[in-house]
Amino acid sequence: MRVILFCVNPYAFEILYPLYKAGIQRNCEIIWYIPNNILPAFKYKDEVNYSGSIDDLVDFRSDVLFVPGNEVPHYLRGVKTQVFHGLAGEKKGHFRVRHYFDLYLTQGPYFTDKFRSLSKKYKNFEVVETGWSKLDTLFEKRPDLEKQKQQIHDESGCKQIVLYAPTFSPSLTSAGILKPEIQHLAEKENIFLRIKFHDLMNRSIVLEYEEYFKQTANVEIIKESDIIDHLIISDIMISDTSSVVYEFTLLNKPVITFNSRSGNIAWPDITDPKMLLPTFHSVLESDPNSAERESIIHHYHPYTDGKSSERMYDAVEQYISEHGVPEKRKLSPYRRYTINSYFRHKKR
Repeated sequence: MRVILFCVNPYAFEILYPLYKAGIQRNCEIIWYIPNNILPAFKYKDEVNYSGSIDDLVDFRSDVLFVPGNEVPHYLRGVKTQVFHGLAGEKKGHFRVRHYFDLYLTQGPYFTDKFRSLSKKYKNFEVVETGWSKLDTLFEKRPDLEKQKQQIHDESGCKQIVLYAPTFSPSLTSAGILKPEIQHLAEKENIFLRIKFHDLMNRSIVLEYEEYFKQTANVEIIKESDIIDHLIISDIMISDTSSVVYEFTLLNKPVITFNSRSGNIAWPDITDPKMLLPTFHSVLESDPNSAERESIIHHYHPYTDGKSSERMYDAVEQYISEHGVPEKRKLSPYRRYTINSYFRHKKR
């Protein structure tokens, strides 16, 4: 099988890397699409075949394209396969059908039910529930990283490792309004605070945090794009309307959010920044939302075997056995225009 792993943002790397490993095990021929603007952040460049040229992808004549974004060139050969970039179904556009994809591979029943309803409506794509490839790494690495977590506790003497991971969207992020409370939490509580900003976070906000905490021993601002290790190592997460809230919840650990717009809140959500500290204490004392977390796990991502990527390949192979390999995707003139403006190539 000839496979394209299609990236347009750095967050796609960790979603697609488990698919790369699973594809190598199946003796697939794989090329990554990595545009020049994100190539500096691509840490796998020395071990994989990649290109920033759409013309190279045309020549490759793939059988499948795995895409964690919203658009993919309709003229590329192969099953255009949506694998999603997060678990936050309440975010604008998550369930919008843009008609670029032949196959949707969903993470759990919450997503599957909605996309199957849309599939019946539009009748131009199929839906298979597989679990999410990014979380293969989460479940594979968890046993080893639990040891590292204990080492951090022992060396720092802190009771909890707290991860603050706000989203970047100006209308949703808590990074500005919660900054005084995050500072207070780090200074007054016996915690080790890790801060992970989204790759697209406003740079001025990042610099403010870096300047304030540069001399603070119990605070680390994480620079790397991959958040998986830090989800596993942390005891509690603070966030807002971010997909990583669901990823953390799948580890069955407590979360506190600020002004979350989730439609399925299974954690304390505060609307007053001053409530962060008392809510933090409350979570430590009683963990009142453990039952709700179990429900989220069941509906959002019930797979803990680390084999979602394998199921994704199985689903694609089944699709090809039934429909063959599409030479291109039929689109409206407007959609073709949109794709041609995003992804230009010489060979028409």
